[in-house]
Amino acid sequence: MNPTKSAALTAKKKILILLPDGVGLRNFAFTSFVDIGEKMDWEVIFWNHTPFDLSCLSYKEIKLEGRAKAKTDLLKRAKIEAELDHFTRTFKDPVYQTYKFPASQKGIKAQIKNSIIKYLIHSHSSEKGLQELRSKMQASERKGRFYEHCKAVLEEEKPDLVFCTNQRPVNAIAPLTAARDLEIPTATFIFSWDNLPKATMVVDTDHYFVWSAYMAEELLKYYSHIKPQQILITGSPQFEPHSDMSLRQSRQDFFEEHGLDLSKRYICFSGDDNTTCPDDPQYLDDIAESVRQLNNEGRSLGIVFRRCPVDFSNRYDAVLEKHQDIIIPVNPLWKKVGDNWNSILPTINDLALQINTIIHTEAVVNLASSMVFDYGIFDKPCLYLNYKVKNRTDKSWTPQKVYNFVHFRSMPSKKAVFWLNSKDEIPEKLEFALSAKPEDFEETRKWFKKINIHPPQEASQRIWEKIKKIVLK
Repeated sequence: MNPTKSAALTAKKKILILLPDGVGLRNFAFTSFVDIGEKMDWEVIFWNHTPFDLSCLSYKEIKLEGRAKAKTDLLKRAKIEAELDHFTRTFKDPVYQTYKFPASQKGIKAQIKNSIIKYLIHSHSSEKGLQELRSKMQASERKGRFYEHCKAVLEEEKPDLVFCTNQRPVNAIAPLTAARDLEIPTATFIFSWDNLPKATMVVDTDHYFVWSAYMAEELLKYYSHIKPQQILITGSPQFEPHSDMSLRQSRQDFFEEHGLDLSKRYICFSGDDNTTCPDDPQYLDDIAESVRQLNNEGRSLGIVFRRCPVDFSNRYDAVLEKHQDIIIPVNPLWKKVGDNWNSILPTINDLALQINTIIHTEAVVNLASSMVFDYGIFDKPCLYLNYKVKNRTDKSWTPQKVYNFVHFRSMPSKKAVFWLNSKDEIPEKLEFALSAKPEDFEETRKWFKKINIHPPQEASQRIWEKIKKIVLK
């Protein structure tokens, strides 16, 4: 072997893990990801754009200072809308229009921005036009101070790879563009199982890490400029803590800590954000009424309520007061550091709380949540809410709007979950789900294996092996 190449292979490599927002913390800062990399002789440094102080975890970090230009954000908004229009035409499917959010019309500035976005959408609706928008976002960032700051950091640190934990934030464009301009390899992780059909691909990188072969096919379907050799199938680290025995509490300790009754079996009601499910409080009330009915018939059940981590509203207060003898709130341990939803950050303690909530409850009830996979790992049932409540908060919203989303087409069959199609059938379906046997979850397991490569606890190891191959090419 060439001596120079041999030295390059054995020299310690450096990776900058780009955290453009807080959603990557759980996957890459709170799991064993860093430990695995360091044992493989990597120097791991977080390039941190969040308010979270990673030094408290004894991690090396460089603060990412600055933000994307306003022009870039307008281009991003136009690109997302234009992509959804492009998907609608290409696949002849109106579902992509349901991913759009209505733009604010308050104030002259907002109206001017909306007019610019509409023009950009109209003039860049083709595949070629979309590529122009991607190029324009990068060109816009190259003219800003944020880009110059990123470039200076990269020139000083000279990393072997910049790995972005999330493909969505506009603030990731400048550091990744600077890296590519300096010919430093770049990669991004596709954060969630539902992201690709929603046109949330904001960054361009050399490599894309995905959960499964199914997600790899999606990536090629929606982004024809990405080549198969750029895609790396690894799974998501978010499921690794489920097998971490050090996080687990005994049933008695968990029940004592949260004021639960050891004589009861508990069902977890997992809340959504207000946009996803505006009728969540009414659903919680219906589940509580059904549990009360079952308890009157001799059962001994309770509800653990885990709200959506980014929902700090008071919309559940009346229901919690009404059913305080049945519902015990066990709130996520997330920290609010700003006014926007993406400034609400997870904490490392919430990993243990979520795992123990799953372990010490019998089933989960929610609307369309990926918690079906978290409970499925433990052969526990998930019941999906699938009916209109009597006093609907938003007359234009229905649960079917959510279940029509593209990512639910990955479900191998309707048997992957238990469906609550009316309030009246909740008691019977609850009893049926609570008596389910491991063999009853075959369709759930099949769905999870389709969504996330198995074994799920080896995702971080697989990511590092792929990173190694990228750098040693």
